[in-house]
Amino acid sequence: MRAFELESVEAIDQAVSHRRVHDGEAFIAGGTTLLDLVKLDVMQPEKVVDVSRLPLKRIETLEDGRLKIGALVSNTELAKHEIVMRDYPVISEALLSGASTGLRNMASTGGNVMQRTRCPYFRDPNMPCNKREPGTGCSAIDGINRNHAVLGTSEQCIATHPSDMCVGMVAAGATLVLEGPDGQREVAFEDYHLLPGDSPEREHDLKPGELITHVILDTPRGGGQHYLKLRDRASYEFALASCAAVVTLDGDNISDVRLALGGVATKPWRADAAEAALKGQPATQESFEHAAETAFADAVAYSHNGFKITLGKQAIVRALRDATAAARG
Repeated sequence: MRAFELESVEAIDQAVSHRRVHDGEAFIAGGTTLLDLVKLDVMQPEKVVDVSRLPLKRIETLEDGRLKIGALVSNTELAKHEIVMRDYPVISEALLSGASTGLRNMASTGGNVMQRTRCPYFRDPNMPCNKREPGTGCSAIDGINRNHAVLGTSEQCIATHPSDMCVGMVAAGATLVLEGPDGQREVAFEDYHLLPGDSPEREHDLKPGELITHVILDTPRGGGQHYLKLRDRASYEFALASCAAVVTLDGDNISDVRLALGGVATKPWRADAAEAALKGQPATQESFEHAAETAFADAVAYSHNGFKITLGKQAIVRALRDATAAARG
């Protein structure tokens, strides 16, 4: 495996055009996921393109009030940024609940978006895995699947998406800016990650040679926000169930709400049906519990992970309760 570095503005174009014609290459920034997978022999790129010196480390407010975040901004810098803590606390809370301080210092915003599942069958080259090697089967379905998904699954894959940050961004509302050989394009954050369906090896809407250059957060929604993560232990552990809630009140009623779930789905999960069930309703325990039931109406449990349905409902109720309290001040 060979590596080369790029550090100028022009090098962004150089990187994406070079990688388009070299399928065996991979971009690397912090490397907190890629290097692990290389060591495990899950990924073996012929060459890695070091993009860590590209000029993508700024956080800036746009004229329309949105926040533009460079893909190389570290998770620590993003979590601790004054504007993020003030206007998008659900993202700050999500970031600070994940990994360790050392990993957050290394991990980049773009790399966080691109991180891959921690499914042990995916990370073991000796086990069949449709995501790693299409057509070989999904070992998790009939295996030890306690940590696997109950939403967005298919007969081909039930692996969960691991990111906390991505769940926060789905709730806050965001857009990804992608730079490729054919120019620049934007993708709604909640549409970027793909459901496994019949092709679990396709994890995201990224074309050959494209590079994430920025994440743009929607204008602040105000109201109350909260990210709740439920896990086996308090530190350095992936979510069994998590919920990011953004709630706006009109008196005692919910005028607007956005909910996203983690740890229970194959991608950062927007709980649209639960949102619809909440809008215009009183901000009460009864409303929260009804929304939670709605969110998991189509959930599918496997042999070891049925508890996640109950846990996920609890995460929704508790996150809504705390976000509502924050909205009330």
